[in-house]
Amino acid sequence: MKLLIVESPSKAKTIEKYLEGAFTVRASVGHVRDLPKSNKKAIDVEKGFVPFYEISKGKEKVVRELQHLGEKATSILLATDPDREGEAIAWHIETLLRQDKKIKAPIERVVFHEITKEAVEEALKSPREIDTALRKAQEARRVLDRLVGYDLSGLIWKKVRYGLSAGRVQSPALRIIMEREREIRAFIPEKFWKIWGEFETSRGKRQGLKGVQGLALGNRLVLECSEEPRDEKLVGKIMDAGKSGIWVVKDVKESEQKRSPRAPFTTSTLQQTASSRLGYSPSRTMQIAQKLYEAGHITYMRTDSTNLSAAAQGQILSFVQKEYGKEYLQNRIYKTKSKNAQEAHEAIRPTHINQLHSGHDDYDKLYRLIWERAVSSQMSDAKLLKTKITAAVEGHEDLPEFGAVGSRLLFPGWLKVESGARGEDVELPKCVAGERLKLLDLTSEEKFTEPLGRYSEAGLIKELEARGIGRPSTYASIVKTIEERGYVSKEGKTLFPTDVGEVVSDFLEKHFANYISDTFTAEMEDELDEISRGEREYEKTLKDFYIPFSKNVKSKEKLEKATNLGEAPEDMKCPKCGSAMIIKLSRAGKFYSCSKYPDCDGALMLDGTELKGPMKTGEMCPECGEKKEKSGGGKLVVKERRDGTGTFIACSRYPKCKFIKKDEAEEAKKRTGVMCPLCKTGDISERRGRFGIFYSCSNYPDCKFAIKAKPTGNICKECGSLMMEGTKTIPERCSKKDCPNFRPDKLNKIK
Repeated sequence: MKLLIVESPSKAKTIEKYLEGAFTVRASVGHVRDLPKSNKKAIDVEKGFVPFYEISKGKEKVVRELQHLGEKATSILLATDPDREGEAIAWHIETLLRQDKKIKAPIERVVFHEITKEAVEEALKSPREIDTALRKAQEARRVLDRLVGYDLSGLIWKKVRYGLSAGRVQSPALRIIMEREREIRAFIPEKFWKIWGEFETSRGKRQGLKGVQGLALGNRLVLECSEEPRDEKLVGKIMDAGKSGIWVVKDVKESEQKRSPRAPFTTSTLQQTASSRLGYSPSRTMQIAQKLYEAGHITYMRTDSTNLSAAAQGQILSFVQKEYGKEYLQNRIYKTKSKNAQEAHEAIRPTHINQLHSGHDDYDKLYRLIWERAVSSQMSDAKLLKTKITAAVEGHEDLPEFGAVGSRLLFPGWLKVESGARGEDVELPKCVAGERLKLLDLTSEEKFTEPLGRYSEAGLIKELEARGIGRPSTYASIVKTIEERGYVSKEGKTLFPTDVGEVVSDFLEKHFANYISDTFTAEMEDELDEISRGEREYEKTLKDFYIPFSKNVKSKEKLEKATNLGEAPEDMKCPKCGSAMIIKLSRAGKFYSCSKYPDCDGALMLDGTELKGPMKTGEMCPECGEKKEKSGGGKLVVKERRDGTGTFIACSRYPKCKFIKKDEAEEAKKRTGVMCPLCKTGDISERRGRFGIFYSCSNYPDCKFAIKAKPTGNICKECGSLMMEGTKTIPERCSKKDCPNFRPDKLNKIK
């Protein structure tokens, strides 16, 4: 028996179908080992930054199954994803398999960048050993991020607030957002005027033509002032001369221009385009792309390369010639912009160019976007006729000219496929130099200059890539992390820094500016790339960074807390004692606190309304209250739920004490009667979290098993997990996201 191990169950199912019984294919379901949560147990810094791994919680059964199959296997192939992360997963699996002395079969690594029958069969012909340099690079990143995150987060817990975090790449991303926010706050608007006129030409009576303002029809033309004057006197002069003078066409220029197609998608450009055209968040884009890859529809989706393989390029060229004609054909090679392009060797493209999804769900929309960009990248230029008309008031050469620019598509070229990039034609009426224009209306509008806009998720990813911060596999997780930490809030597509995010960023910029700078972060990414190429040593790299960094963190231990943000306005007085107030930071943001706290707990919202604390019950906390009553033990208080659905009783010393008083009657109503598959003792019960209702073990926090919908009590035939309630079209589905039965209607659909 030959054993092939991949990462996800859906990928395993696709590959097993291709191999037609030649291999037993199993999934590790992602990582099987990880660092312990405690940093003291995770990494031995003194002995050379040696990491100590343990089997990930919940993966014991997976590991046992792989070891059991390995004992029977005559050969074992590891086919995890073709990047550092995949190389590391393969190494962890190999390590666990070799611990089983009964396994005698050779263990080798195979790699494919697309999951097609041809690619899989070709990869199986060229097995290799695990790439130690790639694996070491991933380990260096993991260890580095853990050390930085653990040390910086611990300091922020003490100096800002418990439960916050900082990181090697998330903190520079937050700093970039705050830098833009400070620019916006410091921006001083300047007044200017926009001036435009509506005219009638003496020629060209064609109908349905549009001017630059979208107002002109037939022989009507809209011209804009070539300048945006800041001087109100000049505006008056232009308006007076324009209304009383004679308008003459000064020049008419026509020129043919070309628009070239863009390169096939990289991870970054896919996330940006999916955000602007489809409204998908980067994390959603990557989730969909992952499923499309695992189902064999697209090539590997974590890449910063714009290359196409010779075979893929040939298929696209043949398709274009057959479908659109030879005149639409142009063989193109694109240069990758990133100097450190690595990981996958190709851009993101369809695996079968003749396969075009035509549906309207998220999977089909993203697939079509990828298909269009790949196909259009090998097509000829679009040709446009650009027309520029300029006019002026006769005898007033000292005043700025007015003008309009129009365009008309002569030959669509690549726009035949990627129509979403075309835009609208703006065709101007015919006129000639020296022709007089009849003024119909002249308008001036007072405006003010605006600062640069705040970043969107896609805009932030573009900026991170431009500054060399992060890599294709990390862009989406960076954005997701700063959102989940509450450092930014998203309104529409725009990211706004929160009060908490501002305080954390200010603290890090003040005390760790060199460690969250663009230069340092980008250089560290380059060093990790050098480790992956075998050009740099793992231990020396970490040592050169961590020893001075650790000393810097320890030197900040005596800093004052950063939650005191200065004095409140003089008119803000404590509602309880009348004393002056100071600005403080809470979980909900900034508020005014009495300067005599803790002797007085008076507090105000920023709008001046009184901020009331939790209501006391008069009971001591059974967890910590009686033990520490003399030294200020916890007391039970009534708190409001975050989602506003009611109240609950908990310890006043949260988060140091996390006791929550259970309402037994309510708990009984919420139990489903389905036994927890993890601890085998608790019941799966309904709970409410920050994102709504979910179901978890009644033994929480000792057992942390949870699923997103009510369990049915049935077991998944694919992976052995609990089945849960679904939708009208899918009444029941698997609770594991990586299982094909989680979204059976989407994952296996090929149109």
